Amino acid sequence: MMYNSAMANFDDRTLHGQREPRDTGLLTRARRYLSYLYGVGLVALTTLVGLPLRSFVDPTNLVMLYLLAVVLAALRLGRNPAVLVSLLGVLAFDLVFVPPYNTFAVADAQFVLTFIALLGVGLLTSTLTAQAREQTRAAQDRATHTRTLYELSRDLAIVLDPVEVAQTVMNHINWVFQGRAAVLLADGQSLEPVLDSPDFELDEEERDAAAWAHRHGQPAGHGTEVLNGVKGTYLPLRSTQGVMGALGFQAAGQPDHLTPEQWRLLEAFASLTAQALTRIDLTREARQAQLLRESEKLQAALLNSISHDLRTPLASITGALSSLRDDAAFLDEAARALLVNTAWEQADRLDDLVGNLLDITRLEAGVRKVQPELCDVQDLVGVALERLGERLEAREIVLDLPEALPPVPMDLPLMAQALVNLVDNALKYSPADEPITVQAEATASELHLTVRDRGPGIPDGDLVRIFDKFYRVQRSSEVTGTGLGLPISKGIVEAHGGRIWADNQAGGGAALTIVLPTEMPSNQPAVEGLA
Repeated sequence: MMYNSAMANFDDRTLHGQREPRDTGLLTRARRYLSYLYGVGLVALTTLVGLPLRSFVDPTNLVMLYLLAVVLAALRLGRNPAVLVSLLGVLAFDLVFVPPYNTFAVADAQFVLTFIALLGVGLLTSTLTAQAREQTRAAQDRATHTRTLYELSRDLAIVLDPVEVAQTVMNHINWVFQGRAAVLLADGQSLEPVLDSPDFELDEEERDAAAWAHRHGQPAGHGTEVLNGVKGTYLPLRSTQGVMGALGFQAAGQPDHLTPEQWRLLEAFASLTAQALTRIDLTREARQAQLLRESEKLQAALLNSISHDLRTPLASITGALSSLRDDAAFLDEAARALLVNTAWEQADRLDDLVGNLLDITRLEAGVRKVQPELCDVQDLVGVALERLGERLEAREIVLDLPEALPPVPMDLPLMAQALVNLVDNALKYSPADEPITVQAEATASELHLTVRDRGPGIPDGDLVRIFDKFYRVQRSSEVTGTGLGLPISKGIVEAHGGRIWADNQAGGGAALTIVLPTEMPSNQPAVEGLA
């Protein structure tokens, strides 16, 4: 099979990041003729150097000059020019250094043996030297190919998108082959280009050739035996998952023949492209599988976490209503009032649990944008305490709110919910006879809002984890909840461009701090928050 391309001799052109101009057919022939001319000049130069030595040096010793010329020609000019130097050297030696001079006649028959030895040694030397030169050139080509493939594989290893893969391959093809390229991937039943060079011609015939290469897993197009009337050559992108598409290559100039080494290099480009695309697909599948596993774990954690918390208030409500229905005649007013109050409290608790579940779902789904408006901090605290209602009961709430606090841009309903969760957390984890402090402090660009309690504090290892979903500090079986309040607060605060953290106070108890920027954003934030 013949393979054609626009690339001529691919030598070691990139050793220092430089690339020689590509040879055209005319330039190659000119260099070939010039090498023969150099060979003729080398013979003439050798003759001129030996001519002054003719009168006092034996002619058989002058033969060494021509052998040296043959070696130089083989090293620098190649095999055929070195053969020409060998032949011309014999003629020049006979003409200039063998009596009678200036004629090809030979007076002494022993010089015939010298001629034969000179020609034989010259031919053998030129052949061996040229072979060594060609082997050196082949080794340089292999090193260049290896380095080229290494650079391509290195660049492909860091890309994470099919478009980036196509761009990387196109850059390398243009750099090495100085041609146009396109990467086409299967999209259902059709083959669509991911990316192609601006001047890559991809008409219907070119697409047919690419589709044939994709379907049959064999090269097609220019330089092959299939659909070779098109301009592009299309190689299948084979991987362990099958043929993913095709790599197209079009010559930038007049097509020339591509050597087998160069063709293998282009095939290696296609193979590395397929491997990179396969890696991206496998990475995406692994990420999706990981997300699926995390989703399953989340669902299991959700069920395990809320099953007891949901059943407990339901059981209490059912028990209270059952007593009111079945034993109403045996209950006095105080007992009935207690049962009604119990049912109400448990229904309120159930409402909070369901509300938190809906809030965390909306927070992660991003169903609404945060809409900040300048709000007074005192109003924020007042709205939050009002929402807590009877949960505050007889608890002492200490407010440390300076009058000079600046208005802060916030979505008041959302931020009030975040503050409610912080205060409710302090109510759960602090003694009933200890006060809870809500403190605010403003700096040049931030508002610090802190909720302090006098409870047992938070273990150092849990200071960060308490903001994870469904995580609760296990201190008392009497403390109930789903572990969603603080994660909801964190999501709301971060949606406002703020920060939240927990600390332990020196005198005992925990402090949960919210930090919000005090400057209104220049445009409406596009951060998704909680509905």
